[in-house]
Amino acid sequence: MMEHLAIKCKLDDGAFLPEKAYDTDAGFDLRTPRPAFVPAKGSVLIDTGVHVLIPPGYCGFLKSKSGLNMRAGLRAEGVIDSGYTGSVVVKMYNDSDGDHTFIAGDKVTQIVFLPIPEVKLEVVSEIEEKTDRGAGGFGSTGR
Repeated sequence: MMEHLAIKCKLDDGAFLPEKAYDTDAGFDLRTPRPAFVPAKGSVLIDTGVHVLIPPGYCGFLKSKSGLNMRAGLRAEGVIDSGYTGSVVVKMYNDSDGDHTFIAGDKVTQIVFLPIPEVKLEVVSEIEEKTDRGAGGFGSTGR
């Protein structure tokens, strides 16, 4: 059985509690509390009115809704750090040639809570470890 992580959540007036459509979903859907217009090839900030208290060792990863991305060309990505208690604001990008209008209550993105290891960076003069990939990137694996 997996450990249960309790996240405290405060809602501004008109905001919607983040919800999962199915118990097995990774992300909690975030909705817009008011209408929002996203112009073609443009972007807009959508304040969800949702505040979450993410504990140390975790983050909230904002990930596009696949349906919005595939059907409407909309995407929204971001990271909510632990300790941030302000409202979750979503930067919504419209990659399509058509405008998009959200009405109050529409899903705009999802938040996935992920564990984050404590990492300390160590400056070295060279990366000596040999790997299969090496420095190859940006298409180095072919089509």
